[in-house]
Amino acid sequence: MAAAGPASVELGFAEEAPAWRLRSEQFPSKRLRWLNCCSGSLKMFILSSFLVFRNQLPRKNEFYSFEPPSENPPPEAGEPVRLQLKSGTHLCRVCGCLAPKTCSRCHQAHYCSKEHQTLDWRLVHKQTCTQDQVDHAIPDHNFLFPEFEIVIETEDETVSEVVEKEDDSEIIESMGEAPEEELDSMAKHETREDSIFQKFKTQIAHEPEQILRYGRGIEPIWISGENIPQEKDIPDCPCGAKRIFEFQVMPQLLNHLKADRLGRSVDWGVLAIFTCAESCSLGSGYTQEFVWKQDVTDNTLKL
Repeated sequence: MAAAGPASVELGFAEEAPAWRLRSEQFPSKRLRWLNCCSGSLKMFILSSFLVFRNQLPRKNEFYSFEPPSENPPPEAGEPVRLQLKSGTHLCRVCGCLAPKTCSRCHQAHYCSKEHQTLDWRLVHKQTCTQDQVDHAIPDHNFLFPEFEIVIETEDETVSEVVEKEDDSEIIESMGEAPEEELDSMAKHETREDSIFQKFKTQIAHEPEQILRYGRGIEPIWISGENIPQEKDIPDCPCGAKRIFEFQVMPQLLNHLKADRLGRSVDWGVLAIFTCAESCSLGSGYTQEFVWKQDVTDNTLKL
C-alpha cells in the first residue's frame, strides 16, 4: 500500500465583502471577529494576550437553519448591521456581544458591560442619548478592527520546491568561481536562524498576501529559530487528548487590522493554534484551545 501523501495546506486571504456576507447566518469563512454559535468554528481574541476558542454544532441545531444560506443578498442587505437579533435579544453597541445592560437614561442603548457603556458614552452616545430615537446600528467608534471575509485557496504543493531550487541556483550563480575555502567560510556563517527564516520566506514567496495557513496535523512554518515549542509545551485538551497543530495566523494580517490607529499596537511573527486531536464534543458551548505566539527577533529583522 502506498504511503499517504502530505496533507494539503489551505491558504486564507482577506477580502472586503458587503456587510450582509459577514453575518453569522451566511457562515463566512473564518471571520476575523466574534461569531455567535457557528458550526465548527474557531475564534481568536486579541486582548492583552491571545485567546482561541473552539465551538462546534451538528447540522441540525437550534441556532441555524438546516439548509445552507442563500447566495443572494437579503432584502435588507443595504441597511446597516443591526444590534438586535430576531429573537429580540440585544447586542452591545461596542463589541456586538450579548448585552444585558441598558443605558439608564434613554433605555435604548445596550451594552455587555459597564466598561463598554462608559466608552460609548464618552465617544458617541453622549451626543445622542437625549434624542427621541437612538440609532440601533453599530456606531463607528474608530477603534474596532475592520472585518473581512477570508477567501480560501489550496497551496500549490510544488511551489515551495520550485522556489527553493531557484534560490539555490541564484546562490550558486552569485558565488561564481569562489575558492573552496571561501565557500566553507560562508557555510559556517549560516546559522540555524538564517535557515529557518529563509525557509519561511521561500514558503510564502508565491502568495505573500496570505494571512492564514490551515493544515490540521501538519507542521507549522516558523519565522524564527527562537521560541519554537516542544511537545511538552503544548498542553493536552481537558478531555485528555493531545492537541495538534491546526492553523497559523501570519504576520501579513497586521496590515489589515490597522491597530496603530489606536495609539498602541499589537505584533507577532507567527500565531500557531493547536486544538484537540479528537475534536471532543462540546455541546453548544465553547472550549478554550491553545495558541503559541512566536515573535520576530532582532536577528530576523536584520536578514
